Amino acid sequence: MRRPVVGIIGNSHRIENRFPVQAVGERNLRAVSEVSGAIPLMFPSIPEITDVGALLDLVDGVVLTGARANVHPTRFNVDPCEKHEPYDVHRDDVALAVAEACVVRGVPLFGICRGLQEMNVAFGGSLHPEIRELPGRMNHRMPRLENGDIHPDPKVIFADRHEVRLTPGGAFARILGCETIRVNSLHGQGILEPGRRVVIEGVAEDGTIEAIRIADAPSFALGVQWHAEYDPQKNPINRALFEAFGQALVEYRRAI
Repeated sequence: MRRPVVGIIGNSHRIENRFPVQAVGERNLRAVSEVSGAIPLMFPSIPEITDVGALLDLVDGVVLTGARANVHPTRFNVDPCEKHEPYDVHRDDVALAVAEACVVRGVPLFGICRGLQEMNVAFGGSLHPEIRELPGRMNHRMPRLENGDIHPDPKVIFADRHEVRLTPGGAFARILGCETIRVNSLHGQGILEPGRRVVIEGVAEDGTIEAIRIADAPSFALGVQWHAEYDPQKNPINRALFEAFGQALVEYRRAI
């Protein structure tokens, strides 16, 4: 049997602020290839050239990656605000449709950071634009220097920063073999109200939702708020998630 193929959503980007491209972080590609054992295949977040049905005919799973742009607030009936830009409405169009279609078809789906947020919105949930502004919440954004610049060291940026308590007996607890983990944190938006069928399976120390699954999904349909793609080759928590995703890909491939 051939290696499974995983579609990884692209992000809008501009080279030299002039040339539009679609890009995927290499860590996402390597995580899928080296840990899930699949062939990564980027697909564009451009709705007019991305046929979701045809895409899902070609792949054995999908990863919705993190991204700098926020999900547009009109997707959950909130007025947009300039201070919460950038947005990427074209990725919204594609990602929300992909998330829903994957669950309907039983195609394995793994949402990471923005991907978790997209899964929640796809099923009718809402987001808060700045989780750190809610009472009692910590700053979940990436570490910065005193002058406001992003910290130059990736090891600092992606270091584990807080605990996540997992639902006993839930999908994540079964995959990871424990009920408390430590994760990195690099996000502004976060889940406010869970969508229909969105089951909360992991919560940070401050109450921020960090892990979800889609209830009654025929296959793997999990989302994490942290960046699991950063180090699954070495990090046992992230490795276990990408391995479980890889097993779901094999099972899906055998079934079709």
